[in-house]
Amino acid sequence: MNSIHPTAVVDGDVVLGTGNTIGPFAVITGPVVLGDDNWIGAGVVIGAPPEVRSWPHPVDAADRSSGNGITIGDGNVLREYVQVHQGWKDRTRIGDGAFIMNQCYLAHDSVVDDGATLASSVLLAGHVHVGAGANLGLGTAVHQFRTVGRGAMIGMSSAVTRDVPPFAKAFGNPAAVRGANVIGMERSGIDGAIIAALAAVYAGESDDVAAIADDDMRAAVGAWISARAARGAAE
Repeated sequence: MNSIHPTAVVDGDVVLGTGNTIGPFAVITGPVVLGDDNWIGAGVVIGAPPEVRSWPHPVDAADRSSGNGITIGDGNVLREYVQVHQGWKDRTRIGDGAFIMNQCYLAHDSVVDDGATLASSVLLAGHVHVGAGANLGLGTAVHQFRTVGRGAMIGMSSAVTRDVPPFAKAFGNPAAVRGANVIGMERSGIDGAIIAALAAVYAGESDDVAAIADDDMRAAVGAWISARAARGAAE
């Protein structure tokens, strides 16, 4: 069973799991797949067409479905007036257990992985990828095609114009890496050798990633080091 407020609108190809709460004046327009036990606050809009100038917006008010779809997993919270737009090139996706606070904006083709937290008024441009457990502070804006790595912490009002590597702390305009999210790594059970290696890299004391046993993490950190070196050479 789902609890859907009588003023909510669920329209088109929408597949609902069970245990979802959909609040007053929420609008969900398919194609959308919504898993189980999600909490959708008042005024949330899920499934508006991708905000792309060339996209053919629907002209029939009774058939507003337009886009390549949205997939939302289980146990997410989307607070008041969150907007999640339809995919353009692919699907827009939210994993499991994300906490998305009021007035956040997730543009077309964005991906928010499991357990991420987006504070109020976070803005994700198209094709943004937010890694699992990342935490984006109040009013953060993320440029299109950028990645915020797993477990990263982004300070409030930051403008993320470059990729942020896993378990980094970053803030500013433009946002820059200011250290390692050591507490986040400890809480995630990351091995001490990896914590020490990342802390040294993000402090600018080392470029040695050999101690990072996680292949994906090592690749992401290595790419960030290479990009930083390339920027330094250009400057």
